Amino acid sequence: YVDVEATKKKIIRDVFSKGDSVVNSGDLLVKDELGYFYFRDRTGDTFRWRGENVSTSEVEAIISNIVGLKDATVYGVEIPGVEGRAGMVAIMDEEKKLDLNRLEEGVKKELSSFARPVFVRVINSIPMTGTFKIQKNKLQNEGYDPKKISDPLYFFKDGKEYVKLDEALYKKIVNNEIKL
Repeated sequence: YVDVEATKKKIIRDVFSKGDSVVNSGDLLVKDELGYFYFRDRTGDTFRWRGENVSTSEVEAIISNIVGLKDATVYGVEIPGVEGRAGMVAIMDEEKKLDLNRLEEGVKKELSSFARPVFVRVINSIPMTGTFKIQKNKLQNEGYDPKKISDPLYFFKDGKEYVKLDEALYKKIVNNEIKL
């Protein structure tokens, strides 16, 4: 990094022994019985929902296939008073012609109940950094509040169908009046 402070945040000291240092790349590796390391996932690309770990990259690939290879990014969002993070997907669809029925049927068929996105956001473009890294934190921080987001938002009601997320439904969700 050019930024000294950002570099310091990525270096972890005294991990295995006093005086050592490790670069925290965010990559999760697995070591096999022969001592070889293999890439498994990114640590920032998972979240817990309903007591299960959800791999965002796996869900993204499946959803992208379901919706006709449109770009999709998956992340976890907090719901007040609920443990873990609910899945949310932002799907790039400039024409706003996303087939919600196809998405519903696809996620029910292809994904475990805990991995199905609770929220869907249809966006014109996925926010990226200057080095083309997806800005999931930006999307995560924007959340699913229809007052703050002008993009179409949907909620997976009763785990059966995606319905438009309006202010009244949003209030019921954040006040825990709807079972998730």
